[in-house]
Amino acid sequence: MIRTLGITNDQQLLADFSLEEIKTGKFIWYWVDFESPTTEENRLLSSFFHFHPLAIEDCLMRLQRPKLDYYEGYHFLVAHKINKETFEGEEVNLFVAPDFIVTYHHSPAPEFAIVRERIEEMPASWERGSLYIAYQVLDKIVDGYFPLVYDIEDHLNEIDDEIGFKSTTKSMKYVFDLRSDLLHIRRIVLPMRDLLYRILNSYRFRLNDQERAYFMDIHDHLIKLTEMVESNRELTADMRDSHMSINSSRMNGIMMILTIISSIFIPLTFIAGVYGMNFKNMPELNWHYGYFIILFIMFGIAFSMAIWFKLKGWFDYRP
Repeated sequence: MIRTLGITNDQQLLADFSLEEIKTGKFIWYWVDFESPTTEENRLLSSFFHFHPLAIEDCLMRLQRPKLDYYEGYHFLVAHKINKETFEGEEVNLFVAPDFIVTYHHSPAPEFAIVRERIEEMPASWERGSLYIAYQVLDKIVDGYFPLVYDIEDHLNEIDDEIGFKSTTKSMKYVFDLRSDLLHIRRIVLPMRDLLYRILNSYRFRLNDQERAYFMDIHDHLIKLTEMVESNRELTADMRDSHMSINSSRMNGIMMILTIISSIFIPLTFIAGVYGMNFKNMPELNWHYGYFIILFIMFGIAFSMAIWFKLKGWFDYRP
Protein backbone atom coordinates (compact mmCIF):
# COMPACT_ATOMS: atom_id res chain seq x y z
CA MET A 1 0.00 0.00 0.00
CA ILE A 2 1.21 3.50 -0.87
CA ARG A 3 0.07 6.56 1.05
CA THR A 4 0.95 10.14 0.17
CA LEU A 5 0.91 13.45 1.98
CA GLY A 6 2.18 16.86 0.96
CA ILE A 7 2.09 20.62 1.43
CA THR A 8 1.37 22.59 -1.73
CA ASN A 9 2.91 25.91 -2.69
CA ASP A 10 -0.21 27.70 -1.40
CA GLN A 11 0.16 26.02 2.04
CA GLN A 12 -2.60 23.48 1.49
CA LEU A 13 -2.33 19.95 2.87
CA LEU A 14 -3.15 17.20 0.40
CA ALA A 15 -3.45 13.53 1.33
CA ASP A 16 -3.58 10.33 -0.68
CA PHE A 17 -2.92 12.01 -4.00
CA SER A 18 -1.57 10.09 -6.97
CA LEU A 19 2.13 9.95 -7.69
CA GLU A 20 1.53 11.65 -11.03
CA GLU A 21 0.58 14.85 -9.19
CA ILE A 22 4.12 15.03 -7.85
CA LYS A 23 5.35 15.78 -11.36
CA THR A 24 3.28 18.99 -11.49
CA GLY A 25 5.73 20.66 -9.09
CA LYS A 26 2.99 22.11 -6.89
CA PHE A 27 4.39 20.71 -3.63
CA ILE A 28 6.76 22.41 -1.22
CA TRP A 29 7.46 18.93 0.07
CA TYR A 30 5.74 15.57 -0.07
CA TRP A 31 5.84 12.29 1.78
CA VAL A 32 5.33 8.91 0.12
CA ASP A 33 5.00 5.91 2.42
CA PHE A 34 5.39 2.34 1.12
CA GLU A 35 3.78 -0.05 3.60
CA SER A 36 3.97 -3.79 2.85
CA PRO A 37 4.36 -2.96 -0.85
CA THR A 38 3.55 -5.33 -3.68
CA THR A 39 6.01 -6.31 -6.40
CA GLU A 40 4.48 -3.74 -8.73
CA GLU A 41 4.79 -1.03 -6.11
CA ASN A 42 8.41 -1.98 -5.50
CA ARG A 43 9.17 -1.22 -9.13
CA LEU A 44 8.18 2.41 -8.54
CA LEU A 45 11.33 2.92 -6.46
CA SER A 46 13.26 2.56 -9.68
CA SER A 47 10.85 3.56 -12.45
CA PHE A 48 9.31 6.62 -10.78
CA PHE A 49 11.75 7.84 -8.13
CA HIS A 50 14.93 6.59 -9.85
CA PHE A 51 16.65 5.69 -6.60
CA HIS A 52 20.06 4.06 -6.69
CA PRO A 53 19.95 0.26 -7.26
CA LEU A 54 22.01 -0.37 -4.12
CA ALA A 55 19.53 1.56 -1.99
CA ILE A 56 16.63 -0.32 -3.57
CA GLU A 57 18.42 -3.61 -2.91
CA ASP A 58 18.80 -2.65 0.76
CA CYS A 59 15.05 -2.04 0.91
CA LEU A 60 14.11 -5.35 -0.65
CA MET A 61 16.66 -7.53 1.17
CA ARG A 62 16.19 -7.48 4.92
CA LEU A 63 17.60 -7.18 7.51
CA GLN A 64 20.18 -4.41 6.99
CA ARG A 65 22.12 -2.85 9.83
CA PRO A 66 21.06 0.75 10.67
CA LYS A 67 23.13 2.99 8.45
CA LEU A 68 23.34 6.26 6.54
CA ASP A 69 24.29 6.40 2.84
CA TYR A 70 24.68 9.38 0.56
CA TYR A 71 23.44 9.53 -3.01
CA GLU A 72 23.11 12.39 -5.42
CA GLY A 73 20.23 14.59 -4.32
CA TYR A 74 19.11 12.55 -1.30
CA HIS A 75 20.18 10.59 1.78
CA PHE A 76 19.27 6.97 2.45
CA LEU A 77 18.73 5.85 6.03
CA VAL A 78 18.07 2.40 7.45
CA ALA A 79 16.51 2.36 10.92
CA HIS A 80 15.13 -0.43 13.09
CA LYS A 81 11.96 -0.54 15.10
CA ILE A 82 11.27 -3.33 17.60
CA ASN A 83 8.58 -5.96 17.23
CA LYS A 84 6.85 -5.96 20.61
CA GLU A 85 6.04 -9.66 20.39
CA THR A 86 9.36 -11.14 19.28
CA PHE A 87 11.75 -8.30 20.26
CA GLU A 88 13.30 -8.65 16.82
CA GLY A 89 14.26 -5.65 14.72
CA GLU A 90 12.10 -4.62 11.77
CA GLU A 91 13.70 -2.54 9.06
CA VAL A 92 12.47 0.94 8.17
CA ASN A 93 14.01 2.73 5.18
CA LEU A 94 13.97 6.46 4.56
CA PHE A 95 14.92 8.42 1.44
CA VAL A 96 15.35 12.01 2.57
CA ALA A 97 15.80 15.01 0.27
CA PRO A 98 15.13 18.73 0.83
CA ASP A 99 11.73 18.56 -0.89
CA PHE A 100 10.58 14.98 -0.26
CA ILE A 101 10.76 11.97 2.00
CA VAL A 102 10.00 8.41 0.92
CA THR A 103 9.60 5.77 3.62
CA TYR A 104 9.61 2.04 2.98
CA HIS A 105 8.77 -0.77 5.42
CA HIS A 106 7.59 -4.35 5.02
CA SER A 107 5.38 -4.49 8.12
CA PRO A 108 2.79 -2.07 9.52
CA ALA A 109 4.33 0.70 11.60
CA PRO A 110 2.07 2.65 13.99
CA GLU A 111 4.82 5.27 14.32
CA PHE A 112 4.08 6.48 10.79
CA ALA A 113 0.37 6.73 11.52
CA ILE A 114 1.09 8.93 14.58
CA VAL A 115 3.28 11.30 12.56
CA ARG A 116 0.71 11.45 9.76
CA GLU A 117 -2.10 12.29 12.20
CA ARG A 118 -0.07 15.12 13.68
CA ILE A 119 0.57 16.60 10.26
CA GLU A 120 -3.13 16.41 9.37
CA GLU A 121 -4.09 18.06 12.67
CA MET A 122 -1.58 20.94 12.42
CA PRO A 123 -0.33 21.23 8.81
CA ALA A 124 0.97 24.78 9.31
CA SER A 125 3.53 23.58 11.85
CA TRP A 126 5.19 21.29 9.31
CA GLU A 127 6.65 23.92 7.01
CA ARG A 128 10.10 22.75 8.04
CA GLY A 129 9.67 19.96 5.56
CA SER A 130 11.00 16.49 4.97
CA LEU A 131 13.93 16.60 7.39
CA TYR A 132 11.59 17.40 10.26
CA ILE A 133 9.37 14.48 9.24
CA ALA A 134 12.43 12.23 9.23
CA TYR A 135 13.16 13.44 12.77
CA GLN A 136 9.59 12.72 13.86
CA VAL A 137 9.65 9.21 12.39
CA LEU A 138 12.98 8.37 14.04
CA ASP A 139 11.82 9.93 17.30
CA LYS A 140 8.65 7.81 17.39
CA ILE A 141 10.64 4.68 16.58
CA VAL A 142 13.05 5.36 19.46
CA ASP A 143 10.21 6.28 21.81
CA GLY A 144 8.78 2.84 21.10
CA TYR A 145 11.86 1.27 22.72
CA PHE A 146 11.20 2.79 26.16
CA PRO A 147 8.01 0.90 27.15
CA LEU A 148 9.70 -2.41 26.39
CA VAL A 149 12.76 -1.58 28.49
CA TYR A 150 10.64 -0.16 31.32
CA ASP A 151 8.48 -3.29 31.32
CA ILE A 152 11.53 -5.56 31.54
CA GLU A 153 12.97 -3.40 34.31
CA ASP A 154 9.73 -3.65 36.33
CA HIS A 155 9.69 -7.44 35.98
CA LEU A 156 13.32 -7.67 37.04
CA ASN A 157 12.68 -5.54 40.13
CA GLU A 158 9.78 -7.79 41.10
CA ILE A 159 11.88 -10.92 40.66
CA ASP A 160 14.79 -9.32 42.54
CA ASP A 161 12.51 -8.73 45.53
CA GLU A 162 11.36 -12.35 45.39
CA ILE A 163 14.88 -13.70 45.14
CA GLY A 164 15.69 -11.83 48.35
CA PHE A 165 13.36 -14.26 50.11
CA LYS A 166 13.44 -17.35 47.94
CA SER A 167 15.19 -18.17 44.70
CA THR A 168 13.55 -20.72 42.43
CA THR A 169 14.57 -22.34 39.19
CA LYS A 170 11.38 -21.05 37.58
CA SER A 171 12.14 -17.44 38.50
CA MET A 172 15.69 -17.75 37.18
CA LYS A 173 14.42 -19.20 33.91
CA TYR A 174 12.26 -16.08 33.58
CA VAL A 175 15.30 -13.91 34.34
CA PHE A 176 17.26 -15.57 31.54
CA ASP A 177 14.31 -15.00 29.17
CA LEU A 178 14.33 -11.30 30.08
CA ARG A 179 18.11 -11.21 29.63
CA SER A 180 17.62 -12.61 26.13
CA ASP A 181 15.07 -9.86 25.40
CA LEU A 182 17.54 -7.26 26.63
CA LEU A 183 20.16 -8.68 24.30
CA HIS A 184 17.78 -8.32 21.34
CA ILE A 185 17.05 -4.71 22.31
CA ARG A 186 20.77 -3.99 22.76
CA ARG A 187 21.48 -5.25 19.24
CA ILE A 188 19.03 -2.66 17.94
CA VAL A 189 19.76 0.29 20.23
CA LEU A 190 23.55 0.38 19.77
CA PRO A 191 23.49 0.53 15.92
CA MET A 192 20.70 3.12 16.10
CA ARG A 193 22.86 5.22 18.42
CA ASP A 194 25.69 4.99 15.91
CA LEU A 195 23.28 6.03 13.14
CA LEU A 196 22.25 9.19 15.02
CA TYR A 197 25.88 9.94 15.77
CA ARG A 198 26.66 9.80 12.05
CA ILE A 199 23.72 12.06 11.24
CA LEU A 200 24.88 14.64 13.80
CA ASN A 201 28.52 14.57 12.73
CA SER A 202 28.25 14.12 8.98
CA TYR A 203 29.28 17.11 6.88
CA ARG A 204 26.96 15.91 4.10
CA PHE A 205 23.88 15.75 6.31
CA ARG A 206 23.70 19.49 6.72
CA LEU A 207 21.74 20.42 9.83
CA ASN A 208 21.10 23.89 11.12
CA ASP A 209 21.20 24.56 14.85
CA GLN A 210 17.48 23.92 15.32
CA GLU A 211 17.52 20.64 13.37
CA ARG A 212 20.66 19.54 15.20
CA ALA A 213 18.92 20.10 18.53
CA TYR A 214 16.07 17.80 17.47
CA PHE A 215 18.34 14.97 16.33
CA MET A 216 20.54 15.47 19.38
CA ASP A 217 17.47 14.79 21.51
CA ILE A 218 17.02 11.40 19.81
CA HIS A 219 20.69 10.63 20.35
CA ASP A 220 20.34 11.46 24.04
CA HIS A 221 17.37 9.10 24.28
CA LEU A 222 19.42 6.33 22.73
CA ILE A 223 22.28 6.95 25.16
CA LYS A 224 19.78 6.69 28.02
CA LEU A 225 18.37 3.49 26.56
CA THR A 226 21.86 2.04 26.24
CA GLU A 227 22.56 2.79 29.89
CA MET A 228 19.22 1.28 30.96
CA VAL A 229 19.81 -1.88 28.93
CA GLU A 230 23.34 -2.30 30.29
CA SER A 231 22.15 -1.63 33.84
CA ASN A 232 19.39 -4.22 33.54
CA ARG A 233 21.78 -6.76 32.04
CA GLU A 234 24.09 -6.22 35.01
CA LEU A 235 21.08 -6.70 37.29
CA THR A 236 20.29 -10.04 35.64
CA ALA A 237 23.92 -11.07 36.13
CA ASP A 238 23.74 -10.08 39.81
CA MET A 239 20.49 -12.02 40.18
CA ARG A 240 22.11 -15.05 38.58
CA ASP A 241 25.05 -14.79 40.96
CA SER A 242 22.67 -14.36 43.91
CA HIS A 243 20.71 -17.42 42.82
CA MET A 244 23.90 -19.48 42.56
CA SER A 245 25.11 -18.17 45.92
CA ILE A 246 21.79 -18.99 47.61
CA ASN A 247 21.76 -22.47 46.10
CA SER A 248 25.38 -23.02 47.08
CA SER A 249 24.67 -21.88 50.63
CA ARG A 250 21.59 -24.11 50.79
CA MET A 251 23.61 -27.06 49.49
CA ASN A 252 26.36 -26.39 52.05
CA GLY A 253 23.76 -26.39 54.81
CA ILE A 254 22.30 -29.67 53.60
CA MET A 255 25.75 -31.24 53.35
CA MET A 256 26.57 -30.00 56.85
CA ILE A 257 23.44 -31.61 58.32
CA LEU A 258 24.19 -34.86 56.50
CA THR A 259 27.78 -34.71 57.71
CA ILE A 260 26.63 -34.27 61.33
CA ILE A 261 24.22 -37.18 61.04
CA SER A 262 26.87 -39.37 59.40
CA SER A 263 29.50 -38.41 61.97
CA ILE A 264 27.19 -39.32 64.84
CA PHE A 265 26.14 -42.64 63.33
CA ILE A 266 29.62 -43.81 62.26
CA PRO A 267 30.74 -44.88 65.81
CA LEU A 268 27.25 -46.22 66.53
CA THR A 269 27.36 -48.28 63.35
CA PHE A 270 30.84 -49.51 64.29
CA ILE A 271 29.65 -50.72 67.72
CA ALA A 272 26.55 -52.34 66.24
CA GLY A 273 28.73 -53.99 63.60
CA VAL A 274 31.19 -55.35 66.15
CA TYR A 275 28.48 -56.96 68.25
CA GLY A 276 26.67 -58.22 65.20
CA MET A 277 29.54 -60.52 64.12
CA ASN A 278 28.12 -63.51 66.09
CA PHE A 279 31.49 -64.94 67.22
CA LYS A 280 31.10 -67.41 70.10
CA ASN A 281 34.09 -66.07 72.06
CA MET A 282 32.53 -62.65 72.81
CA PRO A 283 32.12 -62.36 76.62
CA GLU A 284 29.90 -59.28 76.38
CA LEU A 285 27.21 -61.33 74.66
CA ASN A 286 26.64 -63.26 77.89
CA TRP A 287 26.30 -60.19 80.13
CA HIS A 288 22.89 -59.95 81.68
CA TYR A 289 22.80 -56.16 81.21
CA GLY A 290 25.07 -56.05 78.19
CA TYR A 291 22.35 -54.91 75.81
CA PHE A 292 21.39 -51.95 78.01
CA ILE A 293 24.99 -51.04 78.70
CA ILE A 294 25.81 -50.91 74.99
CA LEU A 295 22.68 -48.85 74.26
CA PHE A 296 23.67 -46.45 77.03
CA ILE A 297 27.20 -46.16 75.64
CA MET A 298 25.86 -45.57 72.12
CA PHE A 299 23.42 -42.94 73.39
CA GLY A 300 26.21 -41.28 75.38
CA ILE A 301 28.47 -41.16 72.33
CA ALA A 302 25.69 -39.70 70.15
CA PHE A 303 24.73 -37.11 72.79
CA SER A 304 28.36 -36.13 73.46
CA MET A 305 29.09 -35.67 69.76
CA ALA A 306 25.91 -33.62 69.28
CA ILE A 307 26.93 -31.32 72.16
CA TRP A 308 30.45 -31.02 70.76
CA PHE A 309 29.12 -30.13 67.26
CA LYS A 310 26.81 -27.58 68.84
CA LEU A 311 29.70 -25.93 70.68
CA LYS A 312 31.68 -25.86 67.42
CA GLY A 313 28.80 -24.06 65.75
CA TRP A 314 28.05 -26.71 63.17
CA PHE A 315 24.30 -26.45 63.77
CA ASP A 316 24.42 -22.78 62.70
CA TYR A 317 24.62 -23.92 59.04
CA ARG A 318 21.02 -24.34 57.99
CA PRO A 319 19.63 -25.08 54.49
